Amino acid sequence: MGRPQAGRENKPHIGIFGRCNAGKSTLLNFITGTMASITSAQEGTTTDPVRKSYEIIGFAPVIFIDTGGIDDRSPLADRRLGATSSAMDQSDLALLVFRQWGEPERELTWQFEQAGLPYIPVCNRIGNAGCPAGDLPAGTFELDILNGTDTERDALLETVKKTLPPEAWQAPAMLGNLVRAGDRVIMVCPIDSEAPAGRMILPQMQAVRETLDRNATAIVIQPAQLPATLQYIPEPTLVITDSQVYREVRDITPAQIEVTTFSILLAAAKGDYGLYTAGLQAVDGLRDGDRILIAENCSHQVSCDDIGRVKIPHWLREYTGRDLLFDFAAGTAPLPADLSGYALMVQCGGCMVTRRQLMQRIRRAAAAGVPVTNYGMLIRKIR
Repeated sequence: MGRPQAGRENKPHIGIFGRCNAGKSTLLNFITGTMASITSAQEGTTTDPVRKSYEIIGFAPVIFIDTGGIDDRSPLADRRLGATSSAMDQSDLALLVFRQWGEPERELTWQFEQAGLPYIPVCNRIGNAGCPAGDLPAGTFELDILNGTDTERDALLETVKKTLPPEAWQAPAMLGNLVRAGDRVIMVCPIDSEAPAGRMILPQMQAVRETLDRNATAIVIQPAQLPATLQYIPEPTLVITDSQVYREVRDITPAQIEVTTFSILLAAAKGDYGLYTAGLQAVDGLRDGDRILIAENCSHQVSCDDIGRVKIPHWLREYTGRDLLFDFAAGTAPLPADLSGYALMVQCGGCMVTRRQLMQRIRRAAAAGVPVTNYGMLIRKIR
């Protein structure tokens, strides 16, 4: 059983859902042994989702998401329920906490099933009375959450381990079958105004680590160093570069050597490459006034060289010769409720989120009939 990489983007996310006062926050505190969530007899204590990292020994680090009650009737209920729905999209597994099984729980299970989200029903019994008799779903885990024992916690975590789908905790391989032991891989990593201070961007680090894990050699350089590097390593197995300098790198590299980009590798490993390829065809059909949605899963200060906010819009207008309009969705915020007005969505590589979180986003756009493509694939086409 493999282990995910340590970053948040590869940790399984486990959402805790249920009615107000069902015991959701108490369950999070019980599992983690901390006061991660404030608990109270007053309904609506949990407002925004609360996230807590936790290490399941011998398995993987995970992130629990404690959500507001699905029967919230407060003045902010709509916004809280929207945050709960977003947490569902971000979860790889759901814990459905309840005291009495009823229509709200049946509605939640229907939503889980529609989203392809595995779930564990957790009945919060009171003392030794047991859970209320009735038509409880199969696999219900019974627990007095307020007075739970270590043995019960371990049993629940064992159930979590068995129920989490493998793709939730197995990090996708960026390099696929491109690199084997003994290979030499040149990685061209520009250090420009968008490069984070003192470190490299995540896809670059993932590619370096995966190359080393395969007992291959990673040669990390900047674009200006590529000609000299090819002099003493004339036949590298693969050259990987940043999308923005792909053309420059391709022109310098001998034709028989494969050149790809970090973004395209990430798209193939984490996204839907076929969907992105099909969506790319919409670029040549764009017209004046078409609206484009740029979707990036990180949040950062926008610079004059920002790839999503500045460069891609400029390059698209330049390539198409059209007067295009652009909207932006950042972080894990939900996409606009109405996607019907978009002619294209351009999705970043998704290095800062889990594969499920990325797939939920692009599939939602595709289901609305919006063509979807990827940053790197688009840049390779229009630059």
